[in-house]
Amino acid sequence: MTNLLQRVLWLTLIFAATLSSALQAADYQFDLQFPESVRKEPFTGRVYLMFSKQGEPRRGPNWFAPQPSLAKDVENWKPGEPLTIRAGDPALISFPKPLAELELEGLSVQAIARFNPTEKNVGTGEGNAFSKSAKVKGTALALSLTEIVPPPEFKETQWSKLLEVPSRLLSEFHHRDVKMRAGILLPASYYSRPDRRYPILLNIPGFGGDHMVGSGRTTPVRVADDKSVEFIRVFLDPNCALGHHVYADSANNGPVGNALIVELIPALDEKYRTIAEPSARFLTGHSSGGWSSLWLQVTYPEMFGGVWSTSPDPVDFRDFQQINMYEPGANMYHDAKGNRRPLARAGGQVLLWYDDFDHMEELMGFGGQLHSFEAVFSPRGSDGKPLRAWDRKTGAVNTEVTKAWEKYDIRLILESNWKELAPDLKGKLHVLMGDADTFYLEGAVRLLAEAMKRVDSDADIEMFPGKDHSSIMTPQLQEKMRNQMAETFLKAHPDWK
Repeated sequence: MTNLLQRVLWLTLIFAATLSSALQAADYQFDLQFPESVRKEPFTGRVYLMFSKQGEPRRGPNWFAPQPSLAKDVENWKPGEPLTIRAGDPALISFPKPLAELELEGLSVQAIARFNPTEKNVGTGEGNAFSKSAKVKGTALALSLTEIVPPPEFKETQWSKLLEVPSRLLSEFHHRDVKMRAGILLPASYYSRPDRRYPILLNIPGFGGDHMVGSGRTTPVRVADDKSVEFIRVFLDPNCALGHHVYADSANNGPVGNALIVELIPALDEKYRTIAEPSARFLTGHSSGGWSSLWLQVTYPEMFGGVWSTSPDPVDFRDFQQINMYEPGANMYHDAKGNRRPLARAGGQVLLWYDDFDHMEELMGFGGQLHSFEAVFSPRGSDGKPLRAWDRKTGAVNTEVTKAWEKYDIRLILESNWKELAPDLKGKLHVLMGDADTFYLEGAVRLLAEAMKRVDSDADIEMFPGKDHSSIMTPQLQEKMRNQMAETFLKAHPDWK
């Protein structure tokens, strides 16, 4: 009997503790406000609460270890007016669980207001407001959004320069002033050899990267090939409000590819001592930048002398991270057997699930990686937003929308038009991919390789055993790429000195 009573008492205590914890979580209340000194006008848009175990939460979310986040869309929120966020609000978006089920005690929290609708980043986006970081202690917390994210500063040096080009094409499309930006890294002999002109290497960063790579550089880029060819390195900025525009003209991002060709590159050639010829103009990029660089070479074959694309985003939409975007009944969240679809892996272990990542992106709003695919590939809806390619609740693919994706399917374009493209792409296509890519991108590259064999293309498509999204970029591979670029350049310019 004594053991039974002890057992009952123990279970009662456990139940009481669990109930107390649940009630405590359900009682969280955050009171937000922003002062008139930060913004005089009422704000309509999305407000966030972001949490983390360390550091500033606004710098998240961490893709591979996301912490809790909350968001709410507000209308005409006035300076000094309190905004309360609590559980039970039907307008509240919460990740990874409803607020009433989150354990937030001891975490750091920051409030963010997305004041800048042209900036894809939330907590670090220029012009957005945020509060100072505070610890969650108890269930009530007041946060004042007193800070504004400053614009990034490119520090120019002798070897590192900022190129900003006002774009008439993009300004007309977006009905606001738009500039294209690039970071320029000058070669070691640029000042000592004023008579020399240089080939250029256009580098397109992956998702989240930008032109700031060379900011503040105090030394020139060393020669990276055994032919002693020096390149002017150009790091492009592929960011836009809806994510990474990949330099593909689209219904939602505008004529970004055309603007690069007719506005930025001519400005680059005018300002710096470039060899303004296609045979001295090369492309490279990794991940989303890998897709971008390959797209530009295929779309403007006469404009560039070669592309070295590494770990590109899906180049064949029949294998969009293992999903056939054209297949009726396809689903982003589950495979044909009903199993959850993974989005990322490492060492054979799943790091991210497609549905979890997508739901996190939905909370963050426009500008995320998956949203950026729709922004480029999908038509524009009547509400002015990209048409959804899949249902965010069920994961079901809308093949009426993805049919329109065909005009951005690089494999399809190359295979269907190879006879016309072949003369201008001979010897120019280089695609390099690890066969254990972190984001399951290798399948699409295999399909591209098979298609290029069918049309008897000389495209150089190489798979690297055991390499993932990042580990493929070894010093040896980078040296090999630079040597190939130098050799290609010198074939067209044997007298360059």
